[in-house]
Amino acid sequence: MAGKKREKKPLEFRNTALADALQTQDMAALAFALRHGPTVVPLLRPGARDDPRDSGEVWTYRDPATGDVALLLFSDAANKPASLPPGVGLQSPAWLRAFLGTYGDEITTVFFDIAGPHAMQASPADLIAALDA
Repeated sequence: MAGKKREKKPLEFRNTALADALQTQDMAALAFALRHGPTVVPLLRPGARDDPRDSGEVWTYRDPATGDVALLLFSDAANKPASLPPGVGLQSPAWLRAFLGTYGDEITTVFFDIAGPHAMQASPADLIAALDA
């Protein structure tokens, strides 16, 4: 078998448990999915491939009228609207907790699958509590 490379399974940019939680609009299931699976995050700038510490620059939406900042998260990269930057990252629960801990005071709301099929929103404080549970 020398010389044969094992085919790598393509990385899936989705969290099925999160999609199921959004479909039922169940906050407890959403919290469980966030604690135990990855989240798809839109990126303004993708991370450097050869630097595992560089996860890229997360894209957030700032309302020009109010200045409010929204973080958009997705259960599946296929649910990200084409109007957003094309890059996505697959982030761990620990990353999400650290990101919200760092920027939670600036972020007004977090939207999940904002363009559907089952949109939901929560405050950063509620998500931090869910991740810490």
